[in-house]
Amino acid sequence: MAHDRKLVIGAVALVKVRLRHDIPALKEIRDELESVLVKAGWFPNDHFKWVGLVFRYGRKTEAEPHFEQVTKDHGDLPIALELDAEDLLAIDSDPLRLKGFLNEATLRCLRSVGERYGLPTAPIRKHQTR
Repeated sequence: MAHDRKLVIGAVALVKVRLRHDIPALKEIRDELESVLVKAGWFPNDHFKWVGLVFRYGRKTEAEPHFEQVTKDHGDLPIALELDAEDLLAIDSDPLRLKGFLNEATLRCLRSVGERYGLPTAPIRKHQTR
């Protein structure tokens, strides 16, 4: 994969749902948190070159992300977290609230990555309290 991103965030629907404001929110979150990770010294590291996070819009909200093995070809660490589609749909009309919800979910996932791979999590925790 030819890109220079250190954090890639996407979403997939497991149930029939259409959100109107999630993609712009995810782009903003990516841009904000990617710089936090770079400044915290997450890259380069011996484990992975970048993090690929996929939110799964489903029937429940999970507390912890699912980790897959680092891909040899691209060097990414794939992780995924299921979020309740009905909860998201209920706040989709308020872009700031939706962004806050998705931001908190992203920070939870990144904290788990940091803890698993021994990377600094203090900057993530600090960003979470804003």
